[in-house]
Amino acid sequence: MTFLDKLGAAGRANASMLCVGLDPEPARFPAQMKGDATKIYDFCAAIVDATADLVNSFKPQIAYFAAHRAEAQLEKLMEHMRRNAPHVPVILDAKRGDIGSTAEQYAREAFERYGADAVTLSPFMGFDSVQPYLKHEGKGAFLLCRTSNPGGDDLQNQRLSTVAGEPLLYEHVAKLAQGPWNLNGQLGLVVGATYPAEIERVRALAPTVPLLIPGVGAQGGDAAATVKAGWREDGPIIVNSSRAIIYASSGEDFAAAARRAATQTRDTLQAARG
Repeated sequence: MTFLDKLGAAGRANASMLCVGLDPEPARFPAQMKGDATKIYDFCAAIVDATADLVNSFKPQIAYFAAHRAEAQLEKLMEHMRRNAPHVPVILDAKRGDIGSTAEQYAREAFERYGADAVTLSPFMGFDSVQPYLKHEGKGAFLLCRTSNPGGDDLQNQRLSTVAGEPLLYEHVAKLAQGPWNLNGQLGLVVGATYPAEIERVRALAPTVPLLIPGVGAQGGDAAATVKAGWREDGPIIVNSSRAIIYASSGEDFAAAARRAATQTRDTLQAARG
């Protein structure tokens, strides 16, 4: 199955648009694991097992593993997800962006070493920095478009020229992802939940590509507004929530609490579809 096939199947099976982000911070682990970076796999695997029937995807953030020399634990976690939640696609949040020859190695890392179904990328260096990922048949690639951080305005919300009517940079990225860059239908876009008007604009420019939408939960994005702005019958959305779910409790019930938080978010998103 391609990434998009797998995403659609998981969304239907779990009645979900929710992606659970796996951003392990040992300092925030429950008491029996707190501060112990060797427990990253155990913590994340417990979250996965508690929520696998509630999500359309998982999104491990590679920096949270690499910072603790836990790449081996990430490999183990990816294997765990393939074995215990094979119907749920995994998006490796890496935000890579480099020249073609280096991009080829990053693509191998994401898709061969870790076995991810999709990866996040920065499009700033142009198409030849994206193309190596598209050579991996059936895999997905999400381009940063209109991100949820305030500093995104510094570049993404700037016009390409002073000529009236010229698109903003994020609008240009959306058009590229919907059109000439999307050679095999593998591209998606990252659009922050904190900007629902921009989500709606991106969806108008890129009506069929999947949108990965972080920022719901701890970052303050509104789940219902996100769905109304971005979801379309032929345009899937992946609404990510990380900290609000995985750190729903600091006690021994952390996995059960994560399940409750994921259920509530999933149901809120589904209700917004009408």
